[in-house]
Amino acid sequence: MKNETDLLKKNIKMVALDLDGTTFDSAGDISERTVSTLEEAASIGTHIVVSTGRSYASLPQHIKDVSGIEYAITSNGAHVNRLHSGEEIYSDYLDPQAVERVAELKAETGADIEVFIKGKAYVDESYYEDVRENGCEFRNAEYVLWSRRPVQDVTALMLEHRDEIENVNFVFRTLELLEEARPKVCAIENANVTSSFMSNLEVGGPNTSKKTALLWLLDKLDVSTEELMCCGDAPNDMAMLELAGIGVAVANAWGGLKDNADYITASNDDDGVALAIEKFVLKR
Repeated sequence: MKNETDLLKKNIKMVALDLDGTTFDSAGDISERTVSTLEEAASIGTHIVVSTGRSYASLPQHIKDVSGIEYAITSNGAHVNRLHSGEEIYSDYLDPQAVERVAELKAETGADIEVFIKGKAYVDESYYEDVRENGCEFRNAEYVLWSRRPVQDVTALMLEHRDEIENVNFVFRTLELLEEARPKVCAIENANVTSSFMSNLEVGGPNTSKKTALLWLLDKLDVSTEELMCCGDAPNDMAMLELAGIGVAVANAWGGLKDNADYITASNDDDGVALAIEKFVLKR
């Protein structure tokens, strides 16, 4: 970790925030303190950016209601939208051949997949009904049911739209099945593989990442990487934390993120994001 005194000297002009496990508490809510802190930071000219693995349609209303947030990086960097209007200003997609390989691996591994197309996430009806009846061990079942759209054959839908796939999540029922499949998924050519929760592997385009999308947005807004602070909790946040002048991991972070952070704040259930912004942006 970097020296805290040196971090306090930085002039932060953009804050990029992961949502689940970071800005949101364990119930998926955002605290009044965090909302107030984000809006105060925005009022002094700080660009506030959501940077999430969620699709745009999976962003809850309570994050869209935060007036200070300008932009949303979604689907792990596949899109950048103006948060409140929904206008898409940047996009990046999977290689169609990588999509075809995903279809093959779904059949080989027996994993469920979640397919992100045009800001929406689709799943097989059988997977959706299983979550409804039995819940999820590694995620909030209510969130999955709200944010995923069931279709009869998600693989067929994915192949039909192979030129416009933002992201595909392989979801495994056990960690043992994930580790067994990991080498095959990570070997997909022209793709980038990461994780945002413990039982999934997320496949995006070769240049798709929160880091790449942030670099595009930094250039657009004439902000340097030294003027960027990023907050996260999972491996899909690693590259953006390493990019930032101040990379912040919440106390509940996993997958080695804390080892690569400049600063560790409180957990997502203890207003860790608000505390970091108060310290490094609002300087109090």
